Amino acid sequence: MTSGGKVRKLGVEEEFQLVDLDTRRLVSRAEDILAALPPDIYVAEMQRFVVESNSSVFSDLSGLRDNLLKNRRTLSATAERFGVGVAAAGTMPLSIPADLQVTETPRYRRMLADYQLLAREQLICGTQVHVDVVDRDEAVRVARRLEPWIPLLLALSCSSPYWSDGSDTGYASARTLVWQRWPTAGPAAPVSSAAEYDALIEQLVASGVITDPGMVYFDIRPSAHLNTLELRICDSCSSVETIAAIAGLFRALVVREAELLAAGLPPIASMQAPMVRAAIWQAARSGMEGELIDPLTGRPRRASDLLLELTEALRPQLEESGDYALICDLVHHALRIGSSASRQRRVMRRRGLLTDVVDLMVAETAGQPSAALLPLEGGSMLLGYRRLDRDELPASGSPAYDEAIDERGEPRPLYADVLGAVDRIGPVSLRRMQYAVEREQGRQGVTFRATGSPRANVFPLDLIPRVVTAEVWQELADGLGQRAKALNAFLRDIYGAQQIIGDRILPPELLDRAPGFRSIGRMPRWQTVRNHISGFDLVNTGPGEFSVLEDNLRVPSGIGYAMANRAMMDQFGADVPHPGELLSTESIPQLIVDTLRAAAPPGADGDPHVVLVSSGSTDSAWFEHTMIAERAGMPLLGTDDLVARDGCIYWRKRGKERRIDVIYLRMEEDMLLTSSDGEGNRLRQGIVDAIGSGNLSLVNALGNGVADDKAIYAFVPAMIEYYLGEKPLLPQIPTWLCAERDQRDFVLANLDQLVVKPIDGFGGTGITIGPSATEQELDARRAELLANPERFIAQEVLKLSTHPTFDGEGLHPHHMDLRVFIHLRAQGEDIESLIVPGALTRVAPAGSLIVNSSRGGGGKDTWILHH
Repeated sequence: MTSGGKVRKLGVEEEFQLVDLDTRRLVSRAEDILAALPPDIYVAEMQRFVVESNSSVFSDLSGLRDNLLKNRRTLSATAERFGVGVAAAGTMPLSIPADLQVTETPRYRRMLADYQLLAREQLICGTQVHVDVVDRDEAVRVARRLEPWIPLLLALSCSSPYWSDGSDTGYASARTLVWQRWPTAGPAAPVSSAAEYDALIEQLVASGVITDPGMVYFDIRPSAHLNTLELRICDSCSSVETIAAIAGLFRALVVREAELLAAGLPPIASMQAPMVRAAIWQAARSGMEGELIDPLTGRPRRASDLLLELTEALRPQLEESGDYALICDLVHHALRIGSSASRQRRVMRRRGLLTDVVDLMVAETAGQPSAALLPLEGGSMLLGYRRLDRDELPASGSPAYDEAIDERGEPRPLYADVLGAVDRIGPVSLRRMQYAVEREQGRQGVTFRATGSPRANVFPLDLIPRVVTAEVWQELADGLGQRAKALNAFLRDIYGAQQIIGDRILPPELLDRAPGFRSIGRMPRWQTVRNHISGFDLVNTGPGEFSVLEDNLRVPSGIGYAMANRAMMDQFGADVPHPGELLSTESIPQLIVDTLRAAAPPGADGDPHVVLVSSGSTDSAWFEHTMIAERAGMPLLGTDDLVARDGCIYWRKRGKERRIDVIYLRMEEDMLLTSSDGEGNRLRQGIVDAIGSGNLSLVNALGNGVADDKAIYAFVPAMIEYYLGEKPLLPQIPTWLCAERDQRDFVLANLDQLVVKPIDGFGGTGITIGPSATEQELDARRAELLANPERFIAQEVLKLSTHPTFDGEGLHPHHMDLRVFIHLRAQGEDIESLIVPGALTRVAPAGSLIVNSSRGGGGKDTWILHH
């Protein structure tokens, strides 16, 4: 209220980014679009990819909200005629700064010349809220009193997690970091009257640092041209509801502090300037999903708690303006959907596409509800699951088997307590838990570099665990132990007498086409075990019905991420109840060390020295390398730490050398053999000499890639019967070898119903999934099959099991697989198999059947039950 008892009016200025609807990149088309819009509402900004919109002035908050939405829709519809989308966001993830242009006015040209980098990198947009004041003296004094509260309003608006090169900045508002580089940005002016404020501005202009009063960018200030107090700290935000909430709360804050000021009372909260800056930084980092600094105590508190408490504290002022009920709705809506920064990251996690982030911002800005804004059905978190009566099932048969939810949308008994707890926790608290997990992953370096990504990102962990019963786990242990032994026998045979070919179990031409078959694999003869550590990818198609999808016998990765997932759930998922006693992952590092020691060569002494050799920090699984080495107490080395001499391999540290008996090889063999040692000598001959002399073991052995070949995979059941005299305990996927003419012809005739894979593919690359492929993709694959059929195999399209996966709002079914690890150890002439007490569940992006981490998928903690 003003001193006259009237409701203070308010208005909003919004800045919008313009993006090309084809490329989704920022585009300098403001001049063309503004020419088709009313000039009293829409104006130019410094950058030509930005348009500013000015609302009308309102006393009622609902009128302001409707006006903002109307202006956005008008702008979006006009821009669309030019092939341009409009996005309300602090930053956008796709741009080419060199292509972006400054608006051609003398003022903006001078700013570009004077401020250079600051002006060129002004790829940001904000929102300003104006509230009426009695006079400029009141504006100046109230501004100082409001400083402790504005970080919370910034947190509500946070919408700039990505920078223009597509990188995740680690902040909810990267715009704030960029904005605060300007010389007059930051907290309110430290003055107590309008006269002092004006004198300060005159001094700043006279100093030559700024050219005019319009360049005063305090986070909260008297307006330069209106009788208002202006809030400038907020990001541009795609949710009109969130902007309306900020405007209503800001007006109530102004009214409350103005009343206290008029009564000669101190402000509700007071902070010194360094604490204000710290609080702003914290809000920019965390947004609404983390903790903020409590203005009353200076201590960290949950942002959602602070927002709800502030709303209730402002109830008298909100009721006077008639805003209380609306603000309560808007605040709860904002908490339910999360900050824009959080929604952008959630969309990015689904498919790993920055274009999805842009599309989300464009749709939300235009007022179109996104998936993140859909209402929860009946309050349940099972947003993505619909109850089906049996007569409503698809005509093609049952949908993919969901391990946690039955056909009617009800939790299966094994998951009843888990999903019941998740329902009680709710989406807001789950988002906060997810944010805490990601922060901790960042601190610990739990990262993975997806294919095509310029940098490693945190390995996404879904908070809904997967449960594997003790009975199923024992079946996997038996079946995969059998498979690992058969593959080991195959590797020893194929690099030796090749009896399996002589007995016509495998066609000899199979080896001619196998890229992983290497002459260097023929040594050493003394090595009983070749695949000491194997990783097997399995898919579940029904209750306990696991099939082997792939074998990984070269450099199987993932166990470190399984251990990290368990640690994160133990730390942050305590509210999710265990359905029984779980297998612990704590023994895994020692298990690895024991397996490496068991692989010691004949020339090793009684205490074999084991090391881990990695390709370094650029490796996609570098986190895992460092974690295993640290927890297992192994030296972590690069190839330049090695020295080859006299049929041995040494590692050099601080001028001293120590002989290595076993190398746990966490890099591709070609990289190892073509690298140089610490003395500049090519390692290949030194490695060959050391292995041949019985002085070195590699885990896993050289040449194992032949067993990873997807054409070889088709013969593993035959290997089990041939080498072990047993029937396979676990099924695998029916496979067609396109090198065989009749099988190729069948694949070509059924290409739209099959999955086609390169025989040497990994990381999910080069795969064509027939039912979801375009005609162009099928035609391209058809041409490849006709030209080079020997490079491909085909398999049935499986209905991989799904599992409830939290997307920030509700639980949706995502496909997943399971990577299980088997260790082999020689016991004389016998071989012992051990299953690692932990497994990696990998989760596909939404709508995808490819779960590989290199394609942007994530993981779940795998809860393996004891008997």
